[in-house]
Amino acid sequence: MNIWLILIVIMLLSFIVQGMLNSRFGKYSKVSVSNGMTGAEVAMKMLNDNGIHDVQVVPTKGMLTDFYNPVTKTVALSEGVYASRSVAAAAVAAHECGHAVQHAKGYAPLKMRTALVPVVNFASNIVQWVLLLGVLLMGVFPGLLWFGIGLFAVTTLFSFMTLPVEINASMRAVSWLSSAGITDAGTQPMAVDALKWAAYTYVIAAIGSLATLLYYIGLARRD
Repeated sequence: MNIWLILIVIMLLSFIVQGMLNSRFGKYSKVSVSNGMTGAEVAMKMLNDNGIHDVQVVPTKGMLTDFYNPVTKTVALSEGVYASRSVAAAAVAAHECGHAVQHAKGYAPLKMRTALVPVVNFASNIVQWVLLLGVLLMGVFPGLLWFGIGLFAVTTLFSFMTLPVEINASMRAVSWLSSAGITDAGTQPMAVDALKWAAYTYVIAAIGSLATLLYYIGLARRD
């Protein structure tokens, strides 16, 4: 009962944080940066300022679907960021370039997370089915549920390894935005606030993953 209460609270917090993120992004998307640079231009400038010349900035579909791909060395910016001249777009673009800077400098947490990606992709594709079958067949094949728990533990570990990577990228972003003159005294707090709420989504996801993992462990131990 206690773990279910925790999961419900986490779910509610997730909705609240996502709502706040969308609200902040919508609000700061209406505020322009003083130099009128687009998200794509901000990204290219941050890359150049950090001596990175082998990473491409490309558009991608969706809203807040921005990402950095270390394999293809591309910063993909969503429709609301790539061509937008807003504070929100500048913050998101700089954050994704923060990952490119991490990659170029050999940031250890990013290297460890990247190394886990193939394992996590495999685990994510089958973990729900293994857990379902493990629960249904607990009395016959108890080891199956523990195997599913092991797979889920990998995804939980990945969630927690993501936290320092995302927080560090945001710290690099807000520092550069200020030093490069992209944001000023009026818009810098907006960029910080937008990235803060984005970071909260990762925190909630990690806590939710841990709570779910503990639920399945408790279920297996009761058998």
